[in-house]
Amino acid sequence: MAIEGSRVWLRRFVAVAFALLVGAGGLTVAFVMRHSIAINRLTRGVGDTVFHAADGRPWFRMDEQRQDVRLSQIATSLQQAVIAIEDRRFYRHPGIDPIGIGRAVVRNLRARSSVEGGSTLTQQLARTLFLSNARTYNRKLKEALLALMIEDQLSKDQILELYLNRVYLSAGVYGVEPMALKLLGKHAHDVSLAEAALIAGLIRSPGSLSPWSNLDGALRRRDLVLAEMRQAGFISEAEARRAGRVRMRIRSYRDATNPRAAYAKDYLRQQFRNRFGGDHPPDWQVNTTFIPELQELAEHGVANGLRRFADARLQAALVALDPETGDILALVGGRDYRVSPFNRATKSHRQPGSAFKPFVFAAALERGMSPVSILTGLASMEPAGREEWTPRNVQGEVPDELTLRAALVESNNRAAVALQRQIGSRPVIRLAGSSGLQDMPDVPSLALGTGLVTPLDLTAAFAVFPNGGDAVRPRGIVRVIDAEGSVAFDRPVQRERILSEASAFQMVSMLRDVIDRGTGTAARSHGVRFPAGGKTGTTDDFKDAWFVGFSRSMVVGVWVGLDQPASIGRQAFGGRVALPIWADFMRHASRIRPPRDFVPPSGLREEALCRVSYLRAVEECPTYIEYFKQGDVAPGRLCTIHRGSFKQQVRRAVEGLFSVLGRRLRDIFR
Repeated sequence: MAIEGSRVWLRRFVAVAFALLVGAGGLTVAFVMRHSIAINRLTRGVGDTVFHAADGRPWFRMDEQRQDVRLSQIATSLQQAVIAIEDRRFYRHPGIDPIGIGRAVVRNLRARSSVEGGSTLTQQLARTLFLSNARTYNRKLKEALLALMIEDQLSKDQILELYLNRVYLSAGVYGVEPMALKLLGKHAHDVSLAEAALIAGLIRSPGSLSPWSNLDGALRRRDLVLAEMRQAGFISEAEARRAGRVRMRIRSYRDATNPRAAYAKDYLRQQFRNRFGGDHPPDWQVNTTFIPELQELAEHGVANGLRRFADARLQAALVALDPETGDILALVGGRDYRVSPFNRATKSHRQPGSAFKPFVFAAALERGMSPVSILTGLASMEPAGREEWTPRNVQGEVPDELTLRAALVESNNRAAVALQRQIGSRPVIRLAGSSGLQDMPDVPSLALGTGLVTPLDLTAAFAVFPNGGDAVRPRGIVRVIDAEGSVAFDRPVQRERILSEASAFQMVSMLRDVIDRGTGTAARSHGVRFPAGGKTGTTDDFKDAWFVGFSRSMVVGVWVGLDQPASIGRQAFGGRVALPIWADFMRHASRIRPPRDFVPPSGLREEALCRVSYLRAVEECPTYIEYFKQGDVAPGRLCTIHRGSFKQQVRRAVEGLFSVLGRRLRDIFR
């Protein structure tokens, strides 16, 4: 019985082992077939990951500084230096070198540290082109298999040429030709023996041995390379001594980054690296959402806007998105990428000030209020925060009552705080979080924008208004296609209904009023003639200036401030500092993405109201169309400010009489 049981277990073990073997074999075959095609393509040189604009045009490469050259254009001494220090048996092994691995193990054991690697040049090339830098046995096995495949399909000279054009050498520089130009001011063909040894020595640790930050360390490594070259028989003892005495003339570091669209490109490269790691294979295609013409307009808009200010420390960020999809159309993260590559559009967390108020008002509309619902008791409230506009009546008193529309148009802080108290902070935090503004603080000053946001997140959050109530998630990369034409990554549009269509349109109407007759009126004088809405934002002591606004086809946010929060200057309101940049961009961008009319959704009813009193209009009233959703209560009283017809005056007098009687009756029974 025991023997029979043992046989059953043995059969099961054999079956499982066979299945695993077949599975592993299948995976290996698939791996080999897929990479064999890619390796064959290397015979025409290393390709690069290319980023395409929204319309499919190639826009930029992952490595814009690369300058590939033929092996004959690289000094023989430089070729020998790399072989001597990295893989002395390069021309004698088939891609992996058991002797070299054994020698490295012995030296590392003697030194009790990693002083020598066992990877061949071919293995290093395989890792750079096809694998990550993860230190795992699986990666090492793949690396060895790829090295053998590369050696099978390419000649040694082809492999060396690819390696020397691809190897990372510090300061963002790949390849010996751009490194020789950047470091020494000469081509790779013209470097001296000492210079060749210096460049070759950087390969092992390009970060810590960069000549611009650690010249002494780079020179010590150079001397080791010269010693290895002498031991390998490439140079004589005398040549090694002479080269070791040469004083190196290193050019000062200059960032060769192309400043055009640098923040946008850096953002997209980082998005790619976040998904696929630091290394990248050749001939991949990245489809982005960016429109280069809009990107150029955004760069000019920021540059021209900052030029108006004397303080050269002042920074700005601009983000433009499609409100329907969340697609990023343009992005600028600062004044000058070469001076400061820090991307303020995506990484700088600042208070939005009054630019946050629309989310308070939208939450109120969702809870049954209308644009002409009245907030009372404002005169008795303590002033809070920096007022962008403080209207007073003829006697100089602060108004005690305001409609929601008037409060948003004037950016009235007391009204915003009163509104938050009335509806509670939770609905506001919930709506803001659903819009993409996470971790807003549950504090009384929330309505004044005391949370922290990035320009990208705040701009994307505003898309909920012009697109009819949907939250969209910003995206810069739509799809990534690998060298075989397969889709390696695909990101569809992400939309989620968080606000009713009726409330969203009411907010559009109110935010259009901000531009037509509120804190954003300067947009009209700057040439924005088409339908648009938006909101200014200013934080305490004028540390941050914002304007976030939209047309039907685009939502754009602009922030201006200092990296270390401090006052921008006196009266540096968002309408004066950030809005001109926004308006300049929107005016020019409208030619590329023409704005469309805002169309009210079905179910809203329209009423003509007085633009001053927000009551039912009489004959002499300047009027506007107010929109009411189901359940909203429209004003029943006639305007008390403007003269009307005789009939309207009589009706108003009767309304006034009943109003007085009603108040007295309430006082009697109170």
